[in-house]
Amino acid sequence: MSLGKVLGVAVLGSALLAPLSPATVQASSQVVINGSTTVLPVVQKASESFMAAHPNVALSISGGGSGNGIKALIEGQCDIAMSSRVIADKESKAAAAKKVNPVATAIAFDAIVPVVHTTNPVKALTSAQLRDIYAGKIKNWKEVGGKDGKIVVISRDTSSGTFECWNELIMHKTRVMPAALMQASNGAVVQAVAKNPNAIGYIGLGYLDKTVHGMTVDGIKATPENAVSRTWPISRELLLYTNGQPQGNVKMFMDYMLDPTKGQKDVVAAGYVPMPVKK
Repeated sequence: MSLGKVLGVAVLGSALLAPLSPATVQASSQVVINGSTTVLPVVQKASESFMAAHPNVALSISGGGSGNGIKALIEGQCDIAMSSRVIADKESKAAAAKKVNPVATAIAFDAIVPVVHTTNPVKALTSAQLRDIYAGKIKNWKEVGGKDGKIVVISRDTSSGTFECWNELIMHKTRVMPAALMQASNGAVVQAVAKNPNAIGYIGLGYLDKTVHGMTVDGIKATPENAVSRTWPISRELLLYTNGQPQGNVKMFMDYMLDPTKGQKDVVAAGYVPMPVKK
């Protein structure tokens, strides 16, 4: 499915709870949120101020990847699914079979940033070079102007929305090499790259820190401005999915996330790009 086509999907309950009806879940004082580790820090940041303002509403938040969040939504196990990609066709069909109506709300923009060790002299690559590295065609850093050393390819796992976006926008559906070291979270990628001078990985912009070096791609730097304008070649919207239009406490939290004076400030604090203010 094209990333430009945003469909809806929501998740209710908890992974440890039996499926509940949308009306039952959305009326609960607890809102269960599950999914993308990219969206996770944004929602965690906003949840602190939200619960301070609404002490009678408890937010239960966990990661696990976009695919797991969407699956939990379809199974009625959470109220909100965090996702860094749009719902796939097979997921839409599974939702329809369960009479779940996925509805997506964009809460932020993100850039997926390829990263290398801070000592790596290679600071810039083209999209084609990245694709060839991840496909296993380019195997040594000296092939792209670096020092002699076997490239250690680090990737997100296939349940990750970050992997799905990388697969579509960089790989163009070319298979990632089987020897790639698959990681379950953005944080795990950062740690793996920071420990290995020959490693390359990719992470959400909000996870970029001083322990790794964010690369320039096609001569463009990964900045918030370039993510919003889509000048950056690996940019996307971060989504929250609900089962139908949100209601009750779920709607209250969604409205909070989109408020320029509240949740959107938390988006910035988490290192992501806020949504444009509607005029």
